Amino acid sequence: MSSDQDHLKETDTEERFEFKKEQRAAVKSDKGLTEEVVRLISEDKDEPEWMLQRRLRALEHYQNMPLPTDWPGQPDLSGLDVEEIVPYIRPDVDKRGGADDWDDLPDDIKDTFDKLGIPEAERNALSGVGAQYESEVVYQNMQEQWEEKGVVFCNMDQAVQEHEDLVREYFMTKCVPPSDNKFAALHGAVWSGGSFVYVPEDVTVQMPVQAYFRMNSEGMGQFEHTLIIAEEGSEVHYIEGCSAPKYSAFNLHSGGVEVFVGEDAHVQYSTVQNWSKNTYNLNTKRAIVEAGGRMEWISGSMGSKSTMLYPCSILKGRGASANQISIAFAGEGQNIDTGAKVYHNAPNTNSTIESKSISKDGGRTNYRGLVHISEGAVDSSTSVECDALMFDNESTSDTMPYMEINESRVNVAHEATVGKIGDEDVFYLQSRGLDDDDAKQMIVSGFIEPITEELPIEYAVELNRLIELEMEGSLG
Repeated sequence: MSSDQDHLKETDTEERFEFKKEQRAAVKSDKGLTEEVVRLISEDKDEPEWMLQRRLRALEHYQNMPLPTDWPGQPDLSGLDVEEIVPYIRPDVDKRGGADDWDDLPDDIKDTFDKLGIPEAERNALSGVGAQYESEVVYQNMQEQWEEKGVVFCNMDQAVQEHEDLVREYFMTKCVPPSDNKFAALHGAVWSGGSFVYVPEDVTVQMPVQAYFRMNSEGMGQFEHTLIIAEEGSEVHYIEGCSAPKYSAFNLHSGGVEVFVGEDAHVQYSTVQNWSKNTYNLNTKRAIVEAGGRMEWISGSMGSKSTMLYPCSILKGRGASANQISIAFAGEGQNIDTGAKVYHNAPNTNSTIESKSISKDGGRTNYRGLVHISEGAVDSSTSVECDALMFDNESTSDTMPYMEINESRVNVAHEATVGKIGDEDVFYLQSRGLDDDDAKQMIVSGFIEPITEELPIEYAVELNRLIELEMEGSLG
């Protein structure tokens, strides 16, 4: 093992996420959201006319839609001024669309992802890796054994050029239309980068593919788009990581994810998001699941000033299922509003939602969820479980489940618990030789274990490290 790899092993989690680089941009748009900015993005990417027209229609939706202001207990978005955000920064790299050799990256960008552990993870445990820096994917690679089976893993800009028919059919047409909400419209106008995954019929990708999104510049927005198409009988696990260093100006992350799960296919989508505490994290993520298909969402969210994140599964065919698991952590000045939405639109469909939240130092977590069972979706079942843990009297945690049940022949269950870390529990662990901080960390680790055990081991370890840092108040 090289000395650089040895250093990486010894690098603590805080250093890995908090470092920042001097900005070097080949193209940088003006601030704000205007037609000129949208046209600049499309022209710089040499997009076909139909994609430009979709961007302009999304811009029109954005301009005509208000911010959400009437949701009970929603995060405060008054400090978010899109007109002060730079929506597009193309980093200064030699090769557009992502280098296929790690050594071809500029030293500053390569160093960024080295510290985040991306190349090491690729060597040890992944089928393919994509890395996005600012608004563009700078590295993309897929193992030959999967390419030979017809699996496609590339960045979205490349997919628009090389897989135009598929992108034109699926991109923001059936799953997340720009008219869905103001931030989906914003995303549709200025999206850049992201991942395109296509898995042919009956192909199982046995090792995960991973994308990592890094915001390095101050006052920017990142709007990556992920499109996953899993054909009948196929299987794939997609892992996503996100981070940004702390700056004085606010950043905005508004990604979009569309997943299409074919008949009897299985897609797992795992993400650990660790933004800085001056980042607004506002995403739209949705999956359409056909008969017998299975969709799993696993997400950990922390670090941002405000997060609104509600992955949604639409169960279209008989026997389709969705499992949605989330962890949210809120410290001082943070409002993490997460949850899930599931629509049961066919008989014998099943869903489970499991939410774990932790709040300390006056932070607020909230579960906001929707389960809809349509008339005729007989013999369907859903189970929702929300558990919240608070460190002090200043912190808050809310649960806002909403259920629309239009069919009587179904099984519906909901359970919610809210509690504080008990003095007796801490005292017991202290009596066994642990100090106060270690005792609380052990309690939290046990609290989230049912979720972390669903993550790949590298991500489970990283999530536990990040939560330990949040508990110490040392990150962001």
